[in-house]
Amino acid sequence: ALVNGKHPLVMNGGGAHYHSEEESKQDGGGDTDGVEDSNEQEVIVIQDTGFTVKIQAPGTEPFDLQVSPQEMVQEIHQVLMDREDTCHRTCFSLQLDGNVLDNFAELKSIEGLQEGSLLKVVEEPYTVREARIHVRHIRDLLKSLDPSDAYNGVDCNSLSFLSVFTDGDLGDSGKRKKKGSDLEQIDCTPPEHILPGSKERPLVPLQPQNKDWKPMQCLKVLTMSGWNPPPGNRKMHGDLMYLYMVTVEERHISITASTRGFYLNQSTTYTFNPKPANPSFLSHSLVELLSQISPAFKKNFTVLQKTRVQRHPFERIATPFQVYSWTAPQVDHTMDCVRAEDAYTSRLGYEEHIPGQTRDWNEELQTTRELARKNLPERLLRERAIFKVHSDFAAAATRGSMAVIDGNVMAINPGEETRMQMFIWNNIFFSLGFDVRDHYRELGGDAAAHAAPTNDLNGVRAYGAVDVEGLYTLGTVVVDYRGYRVTAQSIIPGILEREQEQSVIYGSIDFGKTVVSHGKYLELLERTSRPLKVQRHNVLNEKDESVELCSSVECKGIIGNDGRHYILDLLRTFPPDLNFLPVEGEELSPESVRQGFPRQHRHRLACLRQELIEAFVEHRYLLFMKMAALQLMQQKANKETIQNGECESPLEGKAEDSIPGLAQAKELAESLAAEDGSDPKSREVVLNACKAVGSISNTSFDIRFNPDIFSPGVRFPEDSVDDIQKQKQLLKDAAAFLVSCQIPSLVKDCLDHNALPMDGATLTEALHQRGINVRYLGNVLEFVDKTPAKAQLEHFYRIGISELITRCAKHIFKTYLQGVELSALSAAVSHFLNCFLSSFPDAVAHLPADELVSRRKNRKRRNRVPGGGDNTAWASLTPSELWKNIVSEAQSYYNFTLHCENADQVVEKYGLQKITLLREISIKAGIQILIKEYNFDSRHKPAFTEEDILNIFPVVKHVNPKASDAFHFFQSGQAKVQQGYLKEGCELINEALNLFNNVYGAMHVEICACLRLLARLNYIMGDHHEALSNQQKAVLMSERVLGVEHPNTIQEYMHLALYCFANGQLSTALKLLYRARYLMLMVCGEDHPEMALLDSNIGLVLHGVMEYDLSLRFLENALAINSKYHGPRSLKVALSHHLVARVYESKAEFRSALQHEKEGYTIYKNQVGEAHEKTKESSEYLKYLTQQAVALQRTMNEIYKNGSNASIMPLKFTAPSMASVLEQLNIINGIIFIPLSQKDLENLKAEVQRRQQLQESGKSMEELTVDGPLELEDKIPMDVNVD
Repeated sequence: ALVNGKHPLVMNGGGAHYHSEEESKQDGGGDTDGVEDSNEQEVIVIQDTGFTVKIQAPGTEPFDLQVSPQEMVQEIHQVLMDREDTCHRTCFSLQLDGNVLDNFAELKSIEGLQEGSLLKVVEEPYTVREARIHVRHIRDLLKSLDPSDAYNGVDCNSLSFLSVFTDGDLGDSGKRKKKGSDLEQIDCTPPEHILPGSKERPLVPLQPQNKDWKPMQCLKVLTMSGWNPPPGNRKMHGDLMYLYMVTVEERHISITASTRGFYLNQSTTYTFNPKPANPSFLSHSLVELLSQISPAFKKNFTVLQKTRVQRHPFERIATPFQVYSWTAPQVDHTMDCVRAEDAYTSRLGYEEHIPGQTRDWNEELQTTRELARKNLPERLLRERAIFKVHSDFAAAATRGSMAVIDGNVMAINPGEETRMQMFIWNNIFFSLGFDVRDHYRELGGDAAAHAAPTNDLNGVRAYGAVDVEGLYTLGTVVVDYRGYRVTAQSIIPGILEREQEQSVIYGSIDFGKTVVSHGKYLELLERTSRPLKVQRHNVLNEKDESVELCSSVECKGIIGNDGRHYILDLLRTFPPDLNFLPVEGEELSPESVRQGFPRQHRHRLACLRQELIEAFVEHRYLLFMKMAALQLMQQKANKETIQNGECESPLEGKAEDSIPGLAQAKELAESLAAEDGSDPKSREVVLNACKAVGSISNTSFDIRFNPDIFSPGVRFPEDSVDDIQKQKQLLKDAAAFLVSCQIPSLVKDCLDHNALPMDGATLTEALHQRGINVRYLGNVLEFVDKTPAKAQLEHFYRIGISELITRCAKHIFKTYLQGVELSALSAAVSHFLNCFLSSFPDAVAHLPADELVSRRKNRKRRNRVPGGGDNTAWASLTPSELWKNIVSEAQSYYNFTLHCENADQVVEKYGLQKITLLREISIKAGIQILIKEYNFDSRHKPAFTEEDILNIFPVVKHVNPKASDAFHFFQSGQAKVQQGYLKEGCELINEALNLFNNVYGAMHVEICACLRLLARLNYIMGDHHEALSNQQKAVLMSERVLGVEHPNTIQEYMHLALYCFANGQLSTALKLLYRARYLMLMVCGEDHPEMALLDSNIGLVLHGVMEYDLSLRFLENALAINSKYHGPRSLKVALSHHLVARVYESKAEFRSALQHEKEGYTIYKNQVGEAHEKTKESSEYLKYLTQQAVALQRTMNEIYKNGSNASIMPLKFTAPSMASVLEQLNIINGIIFIPLSQKDLENLKAEVQRRQQLQESGKSMEELTVDGPLELEDKIPMDVNVD
């Protein structure tokens, strides 16, 4: 296996953490009936199947445990430490026939271990380390239901509220509720603030109180005793350490941890008497000891463990990277020995398992890269190790960066001024994002120094993804904390002992004045050249000699003392963005000039995103194909008069009209390839096409960029002038492509509802997917403003404005915070938020009370800690000044004119919500505020006080290593599903899920997507229960990994509600939908196209439970939003009309029902024609409504005529059947059920293929994967997006 004595930590990654998958097996309510359904969870590695062993622990019945041959013995330890009946043991060995098993051995390597073997749990003597682990574990068990770690953002805990809305696990409640019809006892009325049209946006419901969180108290105090460490003579009696406790019954006790276990001693707070008390209650475990001393402990600990194991495992497994919550309640601060100890040691993650304490991060990061990767099991092991080390490194780097800014780390150059200091802590190197030795003077000073680390990180990410054997990058994490940017990097062995000049054997340390190259580096970088589109090129060094490079000049190559080839400073991996880089004497292409480019940016490091480069090259490739095809057709046509490829430049767009379809182009291209260029005519065709699209080769399509073009200080040899000219043109074309193709295509996607950003983060993601940098946000908004269909983009425009404002505010906040000393931090943050959001016109800052500020002391210690200035300038900020700054920042950074002088005007003019702005700025700046109702609009007092600011968190950027094999399985699964092969697709996605679990452990964004798709497939294939179980996991995971109010989480809640409804859990479905609506109101407000879908869902469910008036409020709101965003003639609107009509029919208000159905009928008739089944259905329904209306009228007339003795025919008032409601729910959520007869399947496949051809022309695969075309949303079989 992996651990041949040399690498315990990688193993650790493998073992300890992802083991949580196992927990879920044991989770069958504390006994083992969880084992049957564990097969879906089995962490399989391809071929081996699991087997069952018996486990015998002291004092418990033997029980069965399902294990897999790949697992290590240590993983069984983990399971036992988690099980309800064995969780109090930590110091034990497992024995098979009296032989102790090695913790780090794989089960398959153990002789005699087979199906049915009996493993004995044997208590072992304690050591100091084991005793500490035991105390830590007991403390973790006592705190297992306490959410404070999640609120404080520590140990990879995060919040989840799903169980509050589902009353525990969905799986069980499904069986419980079968007795009644479940209708009578539902109270369907939502709280006032959730109803359509409500203006209040409360904050408190964001984090509902979970009843499990008011835990039973088991102990008042558990802490290390002041008598530690034991004196020598007691050490020789086996004393390891002393603990001090106070029980719930107020008994103060002192406990000795000895090699044999724990016992009461006779010490008190002030007198030391280590002799055992009488009785001493010697026990191997603290839990057994305390259970004998304190009845309350015994009772409450049992209840606590029962509750703990009943929680869904996904609520308690650690996430791979820390998620921070921007709101939190006031949590009581309790005594906690472990937390106190952690704060003052550099223990990180599972360090105590590793001899020698601190970890050599660089060695770990590089060794995991070197693991074998020839076959699937090897690749899985390698990717799992890489991922684990990365997430540990990110945690350590974050912790170190915070320590550096808080002033807890000594600088390695303490004599220099603060900005220039560098730090080393825990084998990680930290530097601040300032331009220290005027390194970036030419490039924009501090602004460039602030941008360089993120560019460098993008470079590290890109080279890491190409994954060339033998080429190494540094572990890199960028942390923004308290207004400072810290770069954390792993350390190249030996680099600290030598001068940089002698180390760098490739690249340049002075931006190209002196340049060196190296054969080995060229060979390694050549292998990245094609995937990263970097062109090999020559530059001149200081002696005017030509030097060959295959990267930008700043990219430095250093061979470490470990003999590895490292590259660093990858900030110019991607070519410069000429729209933001004015160069004298260079003219940009007309598309850019029309948009007002080039524009001066804060720094000269603006570069194009990798996504843009890919899109641009793809675009050029199509052009290349079409050009070649066009010329071949011309050649065929005029065989007699051969025109020597006088083809007009394709970029003028003239040739576009006569260009053949893509399919023909591909055929022709294939025929070209087949002739292998022997035919001079076809060679000429290729040559011309290559020239036209700017390929660097003349015989095939190959576009690469020279990243050094326009770098100040870089000079090129004479003989490459033509080449450089071509490269410059290519860069101008790419910059123009961004403005003229990518921005319009983003806006078009929003109009077609293929992109549906809901908040700042999802908007940024949508921009980035298309290769648009956020600095273009102003241009995007201007483009939207000029679009004819502007009204249908209002939601997008609003989110864009809110993002622009909060980003400007963040820029200002960053410099504002740098001048604030630690003791005034909460006052300063609350003052800033008041100036930003409060309607109170003269917000005054509260300076800390004078008695705390000794002026004399401060002057001496000036500038020692980055955040140590005794500066109160921040207190003079006023709301009007802040908003002036925001307006000017928007103008200078985004070239966008905001018309507003304060928060209220912004809200008024752009239709924003203050709570949304608060959420955005808090997330971006890492602020955590107290959860309560804030009165933003009071003109008499400010909204925030310093007590409302609870914490400042770091904002962390790091590389996310990928599970490549799993991802391929996932993609091919999606493709199969799109072709209509559901069963095969389902199998592939299940396989992907296994592989993802293998690499990432149980919690990850990609696993979340996998579970959601799986649930959808289960549902379509009719397995509602399985759909519910998978979707429940998806929701929990989304809450834990992305955040409780992330737009994806909102979507997951909606899907879950649908599956709950299908499983007959109506009240739960409603609660989930109401939760989703609340979150959406908070994140983006009511006016958003997704809100229409949500309200249609709510309206339908309410219709099903016969709450007609309530149902109408939601459905009519959905109708209004649909009409606004899809246009009044859209089929979505027709469907909305029909849903409203059905409710009116149930209320027997036939006139209104007829009116709505007629509207719908008209839309169908105009859009899909008389003959279409939808139009016919609508017309039938109209007839039926008319009959009902007539019948009702007759009855009324009868009553008028004959008074009370009229003979009345009983009227048929129809309450809708659940099946009909479900059918409508499926339609609006874009789910089509497939009656699986052969003929239907054939038709479906044909239909899917037809759609794919339609999409070929317009859509790239990327966009389809976002939510798989199973979201046949607007594509109910009858319409091919007529909207």
